Amino acid sequence: MRHKTVTVPVRGLDWKGLGYTVSIVSVFLLGAIAWPKENDPAWHVAVLIVGMATSILGMGFRYKAHLDQQRELRKTERKVEKRES
Repeated sequence: MRHKTVTVPVRGLDWKGLGYTVSIVSVFLLGAIAWPKENDPAWHVAVLIVGMATSILGMGFRYKAHLDQQRELRKTERKVEKRES
């Protein structure tokens, strides 16, 4: 008799997604503290906004790469399961 290992997918908290969300919130909090004062050059506002936006965009790219990797792993697991059956 052949025994087969059964894996049950568990859908839990996506810790990586939560980490990126916390990082995005921190970007806004730090941006609020760093917001230029009245006597600062006008270009400080633009640089701060671009810096915040690129940081958030980078986190979005990394999270998308994480989701793509997870999707590829599930696809590979399904292929292996089909071969074993």
